[in-house]
Amino acid sequence: MKALSVILFLVNFSFTHVHGQSNENYQLPNIDLSHWKVTLPIGKPLEVSPPEILDYANNELLKPYMYNDSTDGSLVFFATPGATTRNTKYSRCELREQMKPGENSVNWTFEQGGRLKGTLAVVDISKQSNGKFDRTIVMQIHGRLTNEQREFIGQKDNNAPPILKIYWDKGYIRVKTKVLKDLTADDKQILSKEAWGDDPGYNFPLKVGNDPFTLEVLVSQGRMEVILNEKYAKVYQNVHMRRWGIFENYFKAGNYLQSKDPAAFAKVKYYNLEVDHSAQPPTKPKKKEKKGKN
Repeated sequence: MKALSVILFLVNFSFTHVHGQSNENYQLPNIDLSHWKVTLPIGKPLEVSPPEILDYANNELLKPYMYNDSTDGSLVFFATPGATTRNTKYSRCELREQMKPGENSVNWTFEQGGRLKGTLAVVDISKQSNGKFDRTIVMQIHGRLTNEQREFIGQKDNNAPPILKIYWDKGYIRVKTKVLKDLTADDKQILSKEAWGDDPGYNFPLKVGNDPFTLEVLVSQGRMEVILNEKYAKVYQNVHMRRWGIFENYFKAGNYLQSKDPAAFAKVKYYNLEVDHSAQPPTKPKKKEKKGKN
């Protein structure tokens, strides 16, 4: 009986040691991937959508680029220069929102609104020959033409510009958005990518370095807000945001490495990621007009 007890103890110890079921340090990311597809820097490039993406931990093609770090409960996105998507010059390991799992044709407008929130860290990234770090995009809002809009302007695909790019840039979080080049352009003209230019960009004052940080993006009609660590906010509420309401959009999150150097790389960890289209972000109440004296 004593020998049997020893054998059972050894079997149980071996199982829990290998599978981590009794290890308090063993953690898995709590991220719902049922409404995301991932693009990898391999293949043409390779894309994996639901339901296949839900089994990413056992997918041999995904493992080198998208995998769990059980020491801190993160989902890792690793990117190196490689295969690129149409209309781009850089490769990525990045999630693309799919409101209807497995399809790209169902998206949202600013009027419908949306919220994206994630806690993440750029834990490792390559340096250029001048000693400066490469940079990577960790979140985006990308525009998309409807099929009717695409046919209306005679474009071959549904691609529209990204209204939001959030960079990790030399340890800081940098936000870039789009502005209309001609404010008098009509609704057909602004459907063209050439109608939109880049704004000067904005750097949040906090240096995050390689430490975890939280980003939240709130979108409503004519308004976009980016919040860092629930403390620093950048609000865009102007004519450019109002005119952008003509487009459909989708969220992106992950690691879009901004380098073509063969030796470049970036490793981004996501600890959590939430997306919501059920609630409108709050807007500031209008100030009451002062009554004049009679």
